[in-house]
Amino acid sequence: MTREVWITGIGLTSSLGEGLDAHWQAMAEAEHPRPVIDTTSFAPYPVHPMVPLDFEKQIPRGGDRRQMENWQRVGTYTAGLALDDAGIAGDLDILGSTNMVVAAAGGERDLAVDQAILEGLREADAPEEFINERLSNDLRPTLFLAQLPNLVAGNIAIVHKVTGSSRTFMGEELASVSAVEVAARRIRGDQGDIFLVGGAVIAERKDVLLVLAGQGWAWTGEPVSVWARPEKGGGAVMGSVGAFLVLEAAGHARARGRQPYARLGPVLSGRSRREPGQATAVAARQFEEIRREAGDRPLAMLSDASGLAPLTTEQRDFVAGLIARGEIDTVRAMPNMLGTCVEASFPAMIGLAALALSRKGFFRPADETGFETPVTRVPTAIAVKSWGSWRGEGMGLVEAIEQADGG
Repeated sequence: MTREVWITGIGLTSSLGEGLDAHWQAMAEAEHPRPVIDTTSFAPYPVHPMVPLDFEKQIPRGGDRRQMENWQRVGTYTAGLALDDAGIAGDLDILGSTNMVVAAAGGERDLAVDQAILEGLREADAPEEFINERLSNDLRPTLFLAQLPNLVAGNIAIVHKVTGSSRTFMGEELASVSAVEVAARRIRGDQGDIFLVGGAVIAERKDVLLVLAGQGWAWTGEPVSVWARPEKGGGAVMGSVGAFLVLEAAGHARARGRQPYARLGPVLSGRSRREPGQATAVAARQFEEIRREAGDRPLAMLSDASGLAPLTTEQRDFVAGLIARGEIDTVRAMPNMLGTCVEASFPAMIGLAALALSRKGFFRPADETGFETPVTRVPTAIAVKSWGSWRGEGMGLVEAIEQADGG
């Protein structure tokens, strides 16, 4: 388990735009970063909408585009950006041995059926029997098949000819951590030389917002920083994001003359029952390994803190302790700019961390509370922290590579 893992390709789409330059301009070069938020289309729930994409650029066949739902199109499109960025798009020899690990949720629901069931429940004498009967008779089999999470990987294989092994994870934020973790472990263990890893989430779906609101997790006020929301009841603002990475063994990248964005260090996942302090305890153990691996490098942190209470308060206290002890310089909550993007969150943060390190900079604060402070030293390593809204705690390390021919 000693081979280095390099990040050699990044595909990113979101409300801020398409590609790395658009995200760097919005998050690092803008003097006062401002998110793109739609507060009217799904009122009272704000969302970070996906920028318009010309799907034909990455999915040229109309038949392929038509048979995909929008979340699949975004995933397939963004995967194509990562393959282009890594310089392997169209190279059938490499693509034939490129493995794939995808984090995905279910597809879009039949809203008319859902609405009829919810309305019928009000007058049903036996709610459980009513639901079973309606679900058995009203849902079309073809709709169910279109919801399958592994169709993202299937469409990527069909459109982009990525035909190595394929694995799909479900399970919210932790699925995105596990996708990166498994790919990195397989590369380190010499069980594959190159992997395409990522996920895609569409926030502009009434069924997604219905689930979020039903849990009491949806933010309905004026958009504010995630760090400010717990004091006002808490809540998440969903964001549409596609994020894919090409992870590669250093020797494989060197052999084809490819320079990396950064090195991927340890990727750690855990799970607690979320009693008070348990998530912090898991994260503290993970950070010990991250800090040890980072050595004396200037270290910053990216977080997917969502704004949910009391979870975000616990995350803030954990991060504040790291800052106070000088373990990290500062933190940026990615959802302040991109929104909460669940299965796409960890690959998106890994990609953003690699982007910042490759450009020898960091992202500006987008936080009116003042918790996110400007960097005092440009980081040469970035810790990436993910806590799932319900379960799962993950952390990873992305490191700058001073000389790509080393290691």
